[in-house]
Amino acid sequence: MKRSVRGGLIIVGEINLGGSIKPVHNAVTIAEIAVEKGAASLLMPVACRRQLVDLSDDMATKIDIQFYSDARDALWKAMAE
Repeated sequence: MKRSVRGGLIIVGEINLGGSIKPVHNAVTIAEIAVEKGAASLLMPVACRRQLVDLSDDMATKIDIQFYSDARDALWKAMAE
């Protein structure tokens, strides 16, 4: 495809060979670490969105959190414009 991944992006989640996405159980901690490490964006499975209710307002304003539903969706969202 000859395209780069967006800078400052962290992608989390595990996709198995069958294409299903394993749940991430500590989304708030991952978001906090991403902010601590200087990430601009965090891409995680859509199943994590309910967990992020516990993310502090301060942390939520410091990082752009986006969600993906499958591997193809993650790939397109990760690519630089």
